[in-house]
Amino acid sequence: MILLRNPRTRHRRLGVAATAVGLLAALLSAGPAAATPDPGDRPAAGKEVSKSTEAEVRAAIADGEIPGQDEIVHSDNIEHLVNIPKDALPGTNSDLAFQGRYAFAGNYDGFRIFDISNPKVPKTVSQVLCPGSQNDISVSGNLLFLSTDSSRSDSSCASTTQPATEKSSWEGMKVFDISDKRNPKYVAAVETACGSHTHTLVPERRNVYLYVSSYSPSATYPDCRPPHDGISVIKVPRSAPEKAAVVSFPVLFPGEGPDGGGNPGSPTNPGVSKTTGCHDITVLPEKDLAAGACMGDGILFSIKDPENPKVIDRVQDNVNFAFWHSATFNQKANKVVFTDELGGGGAATCNAEIGPDRGADGIYDIVGKGDKRKLAFRSYFKIPRHQADTENCVAHNGSLIPVKGKDIMVQAWYQGGVSVWDFTNSAKPKEIAYFERGPLSTTTLQGGGAWSAYYYNGYIYSNDIAKGFDVLKLSDRRTDPAKKVWLNELNVQTQPDYFD
Repeated sequence: MILLRNPRTRHRRLGVAATAVGLLAALLSAGPAAATPDPGDRPAAGKEVSKSTEAEVRAAIADGEIPGQDEIVHSDNIEHLVNIPKDALPGTNSDLAFQGRYAFAGNYDGFRIFDISNPKVPKTVSQVLCPGSQNDISVSGNLLFLSTDSSRSDSSCASTTQPATEKSSWEGMKVFDISDKRNPKYVAAVETACGSHTHTLVPERRNVYLYVSSYSPSATYPDCRPPHDGISVIKVPRSAPEKAAVVSFPVLFPGEGPDGGGNPGSPTNPGVSKTTGCHDITVLPEKDLAAGACMGDGILFSIKDPENPKVIDRVQDNVNFAFWHSATFNQKANKVVFTDELGGGGAATCNAEIGPDRGADGIYDIVGKGDKRKLAFRSYFKIPRHQADTENCVAHNGSLIPVKGKDIMVQAWYQGGVSVWDFTNSAKPKEIAYFERGPLSTTTLQGGGAWSAYYYNGYIYSNDIAKGFDVLKLSDRRTDPAKKVWLNELNVQTQPDYFD
């Protein structure tokens, strides 16, 4: 494992980039005792379920209604090629990015780089220790970006957890030089308001813009006070990434009052999250278009001016959506799939009690033209298999599978596994393939399962929170044409024009 350390603590003002960090890279075994993953970023302990629930789970396994504990099941058109368990980074596995023959896997303790030139035998190239949830990850050229959404003692990779109520605490974006995949170099840090839960790249030839999504302000947080009704935009010069800095904070939910103009949430809209920022944004750079999943709201906006995005339309679903989590365009950019992360990813929501319309995907058609475009709801999609009440399961991260004339995507559902589904008919989506493991436990509700599942150059790659890195092969006449589409780079929240 590579340990990146900064021996000095620098307290930065909001929006001021780190100067050349000059961090020392060393093997963990050669580092000091303090150079270990931060226990503050460990997953929460499992929550015990009732004896009756435990009995129901065991009965469902015995009857074959759900797979046995850790048992792998899948449709006939999916093959599980390999699983690479966690190694030096024991934290929660998070998002994925791709470039050439490499996959970059985020983890709450840092990130791991795989050589996937042979997808059946991925090889670890490097593992970088740099704690700070979620470590949402993306790459562009020789740069790698990490989101830090936990309050840290400083911006270094040797930082520890520290209360957000302390002014000296740091959260935001980290920038690495990955020109040498075996030895990534930490080159810059930018503090952002309320940290960075996720981020989205808007790449240009000379610069990379980062749309930083964060939320949950508090009057007690010096660097994260309400109203927090927008996103931080960071400009990173490719030739001088150490000059990265916040260049704007566009307000997406203007309104009077201390909380801005987003969805007020409960008690006005019971069970719905109050909008205090965005969770995730997906952009279509070729069409100057973006979709934002922003807690209680879904938005469509123009990014013609990347430093000053403009909202085109905004929708709410105060009946079935609890937390607008992420967005995916179809290839023609006339549809958006929004996900609802009911229960925050830590609850059992794939069961008869919750039903098919909550914790699901919402499919919206984009109707109209230009700045008069509107989002029109068409239907919900949820995996058709019930999961145990000890399994966290809800709609999560996925990507398009590039098939001309079809709208097909692969998607992670935590312990619900990986689902491939077709939404070509917006009103009648259907699943066409799946992969899943049985519950991690029959006695406790434990967090686990697929965080992200993405299609890249002929294969599906999934980062399982607990089990590690999975590679799947999909063989189906409906999706086989996608094998002819080859990308040099993929950050799923920066959707490419697959057929340009």
